[in-house]
Amino acid sequence: MKRLVPLIAAAALSACGVDTASSAATAAALKKQELEQGKKTMDQAQQKINQAMDQLQQSAQSRENADK
Repeated sequence: MKRLVPLIAAAALSACGVDTASSAATAAALKKQELEQGKKTMDQAQQKINQAMDQLQQSAQSRENADK
């Protein structure tokens, strides 16, 4: 009986460790997904900025050509 109590305690504590590891893995997966979504949003914003810059350059060239 004296050996059974430490074994039960060890089993209970190891189960907590598994649950903690599972939670950490889930949190890491969520963070990875958040990072990927953030990168996608940043790429989309960069594309919009590039498009706006292209439009500004085209407008400036059009005005320059019209002035000639």
